[in-house]
Amino acid sequence: MHARIWRGRGLSAAGPKGATHSVRPRDAATLIIVDGSGSDPRVLMGMRHAGHAFMPGKFVFPGGRIEAADRRMSAARALDLNVEAKLNARVRRPSPTFARAIAMAAIRETFEETGLAIGVSGLGAPENPPPGAWTRFAATGVTPSLDAIDFLVRAITPPGRPRRFDARFLMVDARHIAGRVDGVVHPGAELVELVWTPLNETRRLDLPDITRRALDDLALALEGGLDRGRRRPFYREQRGKRVREEL
Repeated sequence: MHARIWRGRGLSAAGPKGATHSVRPRDAATLIIVDGSGSDPRVLMGMRHAGHAFMPGKFVFPGGRIEAADRRMSAARALDLNVEAKLNARVRRPSPTFARAIAMAAIRETFEETGLAIGVSGLGAPENPPPGAWTRFAATGVTPSLDAIDFLVRAITPPGRPRRFDARFLMVDARHIAGRVDGVVHPGAELVELVWTPLNETRRLDLPDITRRALDDLALALEGGLDRGRRRPFYREQRGKRVREEL
């Protein structure tokens, strides 16, 4: 394991730093969809509603917390074993089930916030999906598939914030968008706008600091050829200092 001090502005744009106790971070997942079909890769980003308490008006990747249903939804193919191992690195209770739930949460949250269904079509609708978002996902005729999902970055919101997440930034090629539901993004939704932005132009957007870091790490990973066994950045706070470690 390698570590160095990271002098960033923080992993979250939410709330004051003066809390007297630390909220336990919740496991969360976010998904970066990369379109590599052109000469310059593009990424899908969404602008959060200006009325939200958490990162209002910021451009982010779709994502959110793991839910119990994410462990029950069926998938066509499993995670790559190297990706699974990296997702399980330095967690309290590592297991294939945990790593799978992270990836499934990223797919579900992406569907809920963008209407895009990541997976494979032609297998028929998944049987017995959990109620709620997964039932709506199954209605598209797409089955989630995890073999194309890669793990990019892990980041834990520093202590003292009212909302803390142990977030895993995952990524997938846009070729694995197998279905779409229209009308999900609108002025009253969590994401009010979606944009496909060239990777080298994303810094022009209003981004949370950790999103900027993830985009830098994405550029490095793409340049390196996305070896599934590569080290993954891990951002967190240690003894009052923010550090960048590797998994």
